[in-house]
Amino acid sequence: MKILLKVKRFTTHITPRIFSRLISKNQKFYAPHNFTDYEDIRSSYKPDVPEYFNFASDILDKWTAAEKDGSRNSNPALWWIDGQGKEVKWSFDELGFHSRKVANILSDACDLKLGDRVIVILPRLPEWWLFNVACIRSGLVLIPGTTQLTAKDILHRLQTSDARCIITSQELAPTVDTISAQAPFLKTKMTVSGTIEGWLNFQELYTGADDNHTCVRTRSTDPMTIYFTSGTTGSPKMTEHSHCSYGLGLTVNGRYWLDLTPSDVFWNTSDTGWAKSAWSSVFSPWIQGSCVFVHYMPRFEPSLILETLTDYPVTAFCSPPTGYRMLVLSNLASYKFKSLKHCVSAGEPINPQVMEQWKADTGFDIYEGYGQTETALICATFKGMKIKPGSMGKPSPAYDVQVVDADGNILPPDQEGDIGIRIAPEKPFNLFSQYTGDPKKTASTRRGDFYLTGDRGIKDEDGYFWFVGRSDDVILSSGYRIGPFEIESALIEHPAVAESAVVSSPDPVRGEVVKAFVVLSPTYTVHDQETLTKELQEHVKKVTAPYKYPRKIEFVQQLPKTVTGKIRRNELRHKEWGKA
Repeated sequence: MKILLKVKRFTTHITPRIFSRLISKNQKFYAPHNFTDYEDIRSSYKPDVPEYFNFASDILDKWTAAEKDGSRNSNPALWWIDGQGKEVKWSFDELGFHSRKVANILSDACDLKLGDRVIVILPRLPEWWLFNVACIRSGLVLIPGTTQLTAKDILHRLQTSDARCIITSQELAPTVDTISAQAPFLKTKMTVSGTIEGWLNFQELYTGADDNHTCVRTRSTDPMTIYFTSGTTGSPKMTEHSHCSYGLGLTVNGRYWLDLTPSDVFWNTSDTGWAKSAWSSVFSPWIQGSCVFVHYMPRFEPSLILETLTDYPVTAFCSPPTGYRMLVLSNLASYKFKSLKHCVSAGEPINPQVMEQWKADTGFDIYEGYGQTETALICATFKGMKIKPGSMGKPSPAYDVQVVDADGNILPPDQEGDIGIRIAPEKPFNLFSQYTGDPKKTASTRRGDFYLTGDRGIKDEDGYFWFVGRSDDVILSSGYRIGPFEIESALIEHPAVAESAVVSSPDPVRGEVVKAFVVLSPTYTVHDQETLTKELQEHVKKVTAPYKYPRKIEFVQQLPKTVTGKIRRNELRHKEWGKA
């Protein structure tokens, strides 16, 4: 691809003082970490949030300056491989060069202006990172999406967000064309490869694009990105983050939990459609000046993961618990990770047995982290802390985290309650701004002085937090957050289904999976339940994103309901988890 060319390295000398004020007035931002204990971590966190902040100019361009100055080593900023011999290595200087050209494409060819919203649906291609940075440089609001989205999913995002531009692959473009006429705000469609009628060709535009671009001046509180996240009722909601909430707020992830420095090569396996990719494939490592390592890898393949950790100098590795559960089923003794130093996990609780086996077979501990699309790191086990298998660790220095009761009062140790983050008298800057266009939903997350995460938990006598479960019906499976409403809505479209209820069900590999309890229509004749099960599963895959389909289906005569007729999903969930 033409955009994967190198650019000339410059060697001009600049002042060696690098933006240290963003984390501590007395420490260099990228200094080696010598934290002695948890209290040392909390006391060292002293963020300075300026009135104006832009991740591209205030972070990435500063690392470019450090490269030119010689105060940062030659470690790439982005290292991408496809597993078939293709490889891309960009320095921060080169990342800046490419992203400035892309920023000019967005403003000139796409006619996008400050504050406009852009949906980007791409797999793990280098262009995905360029569009991330280019949108930030231009003051555009980026809305990432997974390539597993269906036409219905994409239409909902276009109509709800009023996005003016969509950028995707040649493969997904025909799907967009089937619904784009129903999105009145959509003005521009661009594909990263191939020539399609009605679509801008990114490759052609890139060739003639100017690399001179002045980064817009954005306030710290201006919107920067929106992630759609599933809820218990209705369609996915828009979770809005400002330029500082992710662009600066994820310092707490990169510096303290991931323990990254400019010498590190960090690999996060998350899909580009999820907020975890923003966390760990963009902001956290680049704030620290680290190398973001990417394997194109369309799907999670344990043998390929292990071979890559063996063949490439990855020093820090992040995968959801599902990934580790798959990896420990392999013959780990036959792989040697010569460069690996640090392993972390997030997205769902990880089994203590998996942690123990990974440690026994590789010698590495797994440091668990807990957070949400709406937040930065909430809790984690940090280096130097005692690991309590099954625990989420202690609160990150970014937040005051407590377990609260129904009235918002802090509960004593060992009592179950709702996990909350203190937002009064001052809301943390690294918390989401709002559920865009839904003030009622935004307000519902507050109880007294706390933002409620939607999770239930317990804090022990040592200050460690333990996940109990969701306080709503959202399903956490393989690192995905799945709302039951979408699946139930898909099922009801099938003529065989009169009614359904969707809950989580335990699974030895994925932790939990989607299970549907289905009441059949009295007018539908069922000849074979096994065949119907497969038919319903395929139906859901077509109607909504494939990862959401129910891996388990049970046919029942009726569903438990309240006196007002609402389905009691909690009763079904308790039955599945042996709590009935």
